[in-house]
Amino acid sequence: MTRMPVSPNAGENAGGAAPAVDAVEILLEPADNQALASLGGQFDDNLRQIERRLGVQINQRGNRFRVSGPAGGVRAASRILRDLYAIAARETIDTERVHIALQEALMEQPSEPREAADDGSVVMKARRLHIRPRGSNQRAYMEAIRSHDLCFGIGPAGTGKTYLAVASAVAALEDEKVRRIVLVRPAVEAGERLGFLPGDMSQKVDPYLRPMYDALYEMLGVDRVDRLIERKIIEVAPLAFMRGRSLNESFVILDEAQNTTIEQMKMLLTRLGFGSRAVVTGDVTQIDLPKHQASGLRHASQVLAGVEGVSFTQFTAGDVVRHVLVQRIVEAYERFEASVPKADGGQ
Repeated sequence: MTRMPVSPNAGENAGGAAPAVDAVEILLEPADNQALASLGGQFDDNLRQIERRLGVQINQRGNRFRVSGPAGGVRAASRILRDLYAIAARETIDTERVHIALQEALMEQPSEPREAADDGSVVMKARRLHIRPRGSNQRAYMEAIRSHDLCFGIGPAGTGKTYLAVASAVAALEDEKVRRIVLVRPAVEAGERLGFLPGDMSQKVDPYLRPMYDALYEMLGVDRVDRLIERKIIEVAPLAFMRGRSLNESFVILDEAQNTTIEQMKMLLTRLGFGSRAVVTGDVTQIDLPKHQASGLRHASQVLAGVEGVSFTQFTAGDVVRHVLVQRIVEAYERFEASVPKADGGQ
C-alpha cells in the first residue's frame, strides 16, 4: 500500500474549510479478474456504495486501486476493499455484504486497534457457525453476558440484541455451563388482536418467539433444536407462566421486554436460581402495552442501574446491521420523538 500526498484543496469541499485529506494506493493480490468483478459489482455499484458511505473517491485500474478522501474514510475503505477482495475469491459480493462491511467499519472507534475486533475471546462458537460481534457495542454486550449473571441489551431493532443473546445461550449450553435454555417473551400483540390461537402451549407462543427460533435453527439446525425442545433442554415459556418457578442452571432470555409490566419484570428476575444467568432485551421506543401501564424494562433500567452483577448495554441507530434504510428510519423516528413532547409520561 503506497501513501500519496494530496492537495488540501482536493475533493468536493474545496469551496470551504476542507477536512484533512489523504490518499493511498492498494494492490490487491493475487490478481483475479472474477474476484475483481465481484468486488466492484454490476456497474461498479459496490465501489460507489463504499464511496457514498465513507465520503471517499475510489479509482481502479485492474487490481490497483487509489482511494482518496478524509483520512478516516480512506483507512476504512482500504481495509474494506482488502477484506471484501479476500471474500470475493470464494463467494459473490452483493450489496448486503458491502453494507455489513461498512457497518462494521463505521462502528469501530478510531482509537480501537484492529486486533480488538478480531479477538477470539469474543467469538461465540455454535455447532454450525462462529458468531463474531460487529462493532464495539456488540463486543461489550457479549463480554458483559460472559461476566455478569444479569444483562440488559436495550436499543432499536436490527442491532443484534436477541441474536447475540441466543448465540451466548447456545455457547453456554455447548460448553456445559448451563443445563437448559429458557426462552421467554410477553404475549403482547403489536397493535393487533390476534384472537384465539390453536394448538398446545408451545404452538400458541411460537409466533411470539419466532426470532429466537430462527436464530436457534441457524446455529444448531432444525432437527437438533426440535430434539432439544422435546427433551426440555430448550424450553419455550410465555412470561405469564413463569410465576412460582425457580430456574437453576439455566440460561434465560427475556425478549421484547419493553412489553412487560413492572410486576412481570420483577417476577421474572426473581426466578433466577443457582448457576443461572439471564439476558433481557428490548426497545423502549416500541412499547405495545396499554397507555396506562408503565414498561417494566424502562422501570428496571432505572431501579437496577449501578447494582453489582447487573450490566446494561445501550444500542443506538449506529449499531443497526440490517438494511441501511433501517438505520435511517430509526434515526428519523428518534429525531421526531425528541422534537415532540410526550402527552403521557406513564411509559
